[in-house]
Amino acid sequence: MIDKLNIVKQRFDEVSDLIIQPDIISDQKRYVQLTKEYSDLKALVEKRKQYLELTNNLEEAQAIIADGSDAEMVEMARMQLDEAKEGFPKLEEEIKLMLIPKDPEDAKDVVMKIGAGTGGDEASIFAGDLFRMYTKYCESKGWKTNVIDLSEGTSGGYKEIEFEVTGKDVYGTLKFEAGVHRVQRVPQTETQGRVHTSAATVMVLPEAEDFDVQIDPKDVRIDFFCSSGPGGQSVNTTYSAVRLTHIPTGLVAQCQDQKSQHKNKEKAFKVLRSRLYDQELAKKQEEDAARRNSQVSSGDRSAKIRTYNYAQGRVTDHRIGLTLYDLQNIINGDIQKIIDELSLVENTEKLKEASEIF
Repeated sequence: MIDKLNIVKQRFDEVSDLIIQPDIISDQKRYVQLTKEYSDLKALVEKRKQYLELTNNLEEAQAIIADGSDAEMVEMARMQLDEAKEGFPKLEEEIKLMLIPKDPEDAKDVVMKIGAGTGGDEASIFAGDLFRMYTKYCESKGWKTNVIDLSEGTSGGYKEIEFEVTGKDVYGTLKFEAGVHRVQRVPQTETQGRVHTSAATVMVLPEAEDFDVQIDPKDVRIDFFCSSGPGGQSVNTTYSAVRLTHIPTGLVAQCQDQKSQHKNKEKAFKVLRSRLYDQELAKKQEEDAARRNSQVSSGDRSAKIRTYNYAQGRVTDHRIGLTLYDLQNIINGDIQKIIDELSLVENTEKLKEASEIF
């Protein structure tokens, strides 16, 4: 392992030198890639330092015990030896995980889209519940959320709502939320007290940079229309809303959140880039999932992933068989425990896959 860590240190020194070179700074794509690599390597270099310190403590303690001339020193050395031996397995596991090549998508911001599925008005209300759950979770992480486009439901909630999330390692955290979410409860619109099952679909797209996806302007039809959502006096009076249609693929992106036509157009292009990027990513995820037999990232965007059962106060994630009787806290944004369990399963799969390199 120390040989691999020494290679990491060597690369870290190289990258540290590269990111201050003028020709690298002027190349945006290369500079972004290298600064991200620098950040990842720095964390590993810190672990290398801890590993070397622990190794030195172990060797020093063994030498004192072997000498045996000072009983008091030997006793202290035994304690130091026990501490070092106890710390090694955890540290080695952390390093192994960090040495696995990271998914470059994980550090990206995301565009999320929540759409009401089966269940009529209740599905729209549930889509609204999910939106609030995610915004509260993002707030707890210190991430920013910004609505791009929405279509309100007739009895509350949303038929569709699209929003962006910006922060640190957003996609790596929220990617587990993509799929069909199901709710089982007595709807607000139900007079007989019967439990209904409704669903909403969550899409999580890594936000693509300009250099990730090149869009030929000739391939895009641009339509302007009046905003229909919240926005003050300018709503329905100016053609500020923008709809983009990517002619080769038929993908559509629109934004009516801003009063400025220019800003809406900019945001809509951001969404369109992310959708095109996501198409390619979906193919890759399907291939990876088939190869790894992954439980948590199947690549199937229509898969039912989670059920929220109000009668039992239960939330079940079907991918890993996790059930938590903590529905109220979860629907109020406390989803970290679910994400942690899904991350643990994915990391375990990655460790098994990469076991031959250690």
